[in-house]
Amino acid sequence: MVLCQDPDYVLFDEPLNNLDMKQSVGMMKLLLQATDELDKTIVLVLHDINFASCYSDYIVAMRGGSIMRHGTPAEIMTSGVIREVYDMDVEIQDIQGRKSSIYYT
Repeated sequence: MVLCQDPDYVLFDEPLNNLDMKQSVGMMKLLLQATDELDKTIVLVLHDINFASCYSDYIVAMRGGSIMRHGTPAEIMTSGVIREVYDMDVEIQDIQGRKSSIYYT
């Protein structure tokens, strides 16, 4: 509905909430397609740093309502930045050219 109104910017709050992995990937691909084909700027609120890293051009990392860091996924997806934002140590791996955090250990 909102895309029919042809806005320049589209805001989504947790669009992956309650979706399984397949549907989450499908949703992110649709949003990416909208940015490319419809020339839209899409702003998402996500709690999954790995989805943000894999599909975003720019990340604003927040903690307690304040901006902690902002930058490209490559700038944000470092052990030091993730430690600062989430207060935990994580391993960052490069998987097919995309940075992912391993935080299940």
